[in-house]
Amino acid sequence: MSGFVLSEFPRLVIKVGSSLLIDDDGHVHRRWLEGLAEDISILQGNGHEVLIVSSGAIAIGSTVLNINKRRARLEDLQAAAAAGQVQLVYAYQEALRLNGILAAQVLLTPEDTENRRRFLNARGTLEKLLEHSVVPIINENDTVATEEIRYGDNDRLAARVAQMVMADALILLSDVDGLYTADPRSEATAEHIPEIRKITDEVQSIAGETRSDIGSGGMATKVQAARIATHAGCSTVIASGATDRALQALATGGTCTVFRAEGTPAAARKQWLAGVLEVCGELKLDDGAVNALNDGKSLLPVGVVQVVGRFERGDVVALVDAAGNTVGRGLAEYSAEEAGLLAGCRSAEIEARLGYRGRSVMVHRDELVLFGNDR
Repeated sequence: MSGFVLSEFPRLVIKVGSSLLIDDDGHVHRRWLEGLAEDISILQGNGHEVLIVSSGAIAIGSTVLNINKRRARLEDLQAAAAAGQVQLVYAYQEALRLNGILAAQVLLTPEDTENRRRFLNARGTLEKLLEHSVVPIINENDTVATEEIRYGDNDRLAARVAQMVMADALILLSDVDGLYTADPRSEATAEHIPEIRKITDEVQSIAGETRSDIGSGGMATKVQAARIATHAGCSTVIASGATDRALQALATGGTCTVFRAEGTPAAARKQWLAGVLEVCGELKLDDGAVNALNDGKSLLPVGVVQVVGRFERGDVVALVDAAGNTVGRGLAEYSAEEAGLLAGCRSAEIEARLGYRGRSVMVHRDELVLFGNDR
């Protein structure tokens, strides 16, 4: 027993590897995928929000286009990704549809998770899909990625997605049931490690010496992903997906390795904001806005009395009260120019001032930290 209680984690990112999803003939393992869809239906029924990061497009496309992956150049793999992604998402769409669930395709590049403005745009899309109970099927955009910038595996992409949406848990489904002290396929004395509370160099070293699945990622990349996710307050699980109902098995006490996060995703995000060195501008607030922030609300344009500095959407700005005290900081939802146009206006006036509908908040409550306040 791992001690991992799935019900404690409302928002889940589930990473599915090629070795689980693709049959030996290079096509989608339909029965396995239908079992996953049934498990997701149960999770949604129990109040969970689910996002899937799925490999498999290149494997499927290579079969369709008769491309030898081992001898293929980058452009061959990009073509395979384009051909395979269509079939991959369709397979997910059909399996989820049988359970009354809608699916959506989201393709990301590393820049989408590293650039603050693109990060906010991608996160906004994912949040809106979850709001409508749609399951995003996320993959790296291999058709435009290059050898220099591509992730190379979806474990780390899944960790970045978990960080982006402030997921409570990241589940990496593999063909092994967790991390061992050595490779269990070659070492009979290898012992399973049920829980890790801190990822040390020793843990990373153990992972580097063990095999995982047959995709481009291995156990080492899974531990690297766990390091990213746990730093963002998201616990990470490596579990076996080698059964037709992998998530159900995990929920009922299946063997796995749990990497425990310190704190929560919200606390980790606020800690990061508090420690950012580069603050690009200021939003000066009236007393009503400061009171609203202290009550845990977002900053609305109506509460902004002055915009100072030059900044773009996604930059960090200081939040300053009427007496000139910096009460907190957050990520700006508008550039300085747009914020200046909106300062003091009510939500109903945003479209008239900007010429488009825009966003209702100046700084979202999930993207701000108040000094001397634990909200």
